[in-house]
Amino acid sequence: MNFQQAIVSGFRNYVTFSGRAARSEFWYWVLFVLLVNAAANIIDMAMLSSGGVGIMGALVGLALFLPGLAVGIRRLHDLDRTGWWLLIAFTGVGIILLIVWDCMKGTTGSNQYGPDPLA
Repeated sequence: MNFQQAIVSGFRNYVTFSGRAARSEFWYWVLFVLLVNAAANIIDMAMLSSGGVGIMGALVGLALFLPGLAVGIRRLHDLDRTGWWLLIAFTGVGIILLIVWDCMKGTTGSNQYGPDPLA
């Protein structure tokens, strides 16, 4: 999956919490979110010289929250784990475990969450 396909898939499945997302789809989505947030922060800095609350950053964060959550849950499904594991991010240390899992190869073939997204 290339960058454009991953972004289209992320928005097409923005409230689809079932199925699986390959590593490439997840990491291209993360790259897209980082780039869009950087652009929004630059626009906010240009508009607000006093360092107030940036409206562009808030709008971007709001617009990308659900698609990002869905991609993260589908990525866990690719590893044959339930999406509830995403809640360990609130422990702080759990973020490290999630990053390690996100770097791992997904389950080969079908699993309980659906067919292999790379097949």
